Amino acid sequence: MAKLPVISGREAGKAFAKLNFVYDHHRGSHMIYYHPSGRHLSIPDHNELDRGTLRKLI
Repeated sequence: MAKLPVISGREAGKAFAKLNFVYDHHRGSHMIYYHPSGRHLSIPDHNELDRGTLRKLI
């Protein structure tokens, strides 16, 4: 398995938006996205996401 790149939370949000996730709101340091199928994501708004966090989001 290839290593995941180190990206920011905002970059991750843009990538999930391309997968039909819609930005809902910001709560503290997390951005909340939802998918029309009902799935929700809470993406930390950090300069660098830990690779483990990114893996769990995927």
